[in-house]
Amino acid sequence: MKRFIYLSFIFAAFAACNLEAAPDANKTSTKSYDARGIVRQIADDRRKATIQHEAITGYMSAMTMEFNVRNTNELASISPSDEITFKLVVGENDSWIEDVHFVTHHVSDVTNNTFVIHFPTAELKPGDLLPDCAFIAEDGSTVHLSDFRGKAVAFTFFYSRCPLPDYCQRMSKSFSEARKLLLATNAPANWQLLSISFDPEFDNPQMLSSYASLYRNGDTNRWIFAAAPANTLSGLEPRLDLMIMRDGDNIMSHNLRTVVLDPQGKIFRQLDGNQWTPQQLADAILQAARGQTNSVP
Repeated sequence: MKRFIYLSFIFAAFAACNLEAAPDANKTSTKSYDARGIVRQIADDRRKATIQHEAITGYMSAMTMEFNVRNTNELASISPSDEITFKLVVGENDSWIEDVHFVTHHVSDVTNNTFVIHFPTAELKPGDLLPDCAFIAEDGSTVHLSDFRGKAVAFTFFYSRCPLPDYCQRMSKSFSEARKLLLATNAPANWQLLSISFDPEFDNPQMLSSYASLYRNGDTNRWIFAAAPANTLSGLEPRLDLMIMRDGDNIMSHNLRTVVLDPQGKIFRQLDGNQWTPQQLADAILQAARGQTNSVP
């Protein structure tokens, strides 16, 4: 797997919370928010647009995010560096933008000057040993990956301030559903879930515990929430092709990585993006816990 780092004059070209995100087909009740911002990138199929937006009253602070687009015709006359107004529609499991209107074009922007730099890859492959690393758990203790030797470990990344339901929140919901599936089967007991925040300054133990309560329903069985210190993140990012874009202390964007380790601490499977299902994760954990061979390339 190649690692590509995209650099632009102002903004990186990867998504706010996931490049691979797609709207959930099961639309539930939604809320709509008025928004305004400058377009930084539009996907070739016009199904996604990266927008540097102002604060969205009642929902989220100003940042640069990639949004799903339901009606691609709304972007037909929109280009990078265009300032637009739009509505952000948020449902229980998905979000998208609509009612897009052109305001003006910012001729001084050079967003299209994007450079691709190829670095020798450091990303690990299935079968490779993931070096041990430490995290600060929700109870304030330090936990290491090596603490779980003998167990299959599935971990994913999130940060509690991530606002959209199709990104970090979906990771936590999917972990919750995968745990239910595992606990409901005659599965071996040697498995563990680990949700890792890459926002340790904000996601302290108290915040982690509060956030975890939204998804664990008071049951901490085999699921720990923790935060990764900066030195841990710097070691994990190149090995997992994890990319996090920051503006000072604020996280502007990141991609999604979910990893299953076998009982020896080797990578059994990596699930990128958010399109995998809880059943797929549960199956991978079971296979790793039972010592089966990874059949996915």
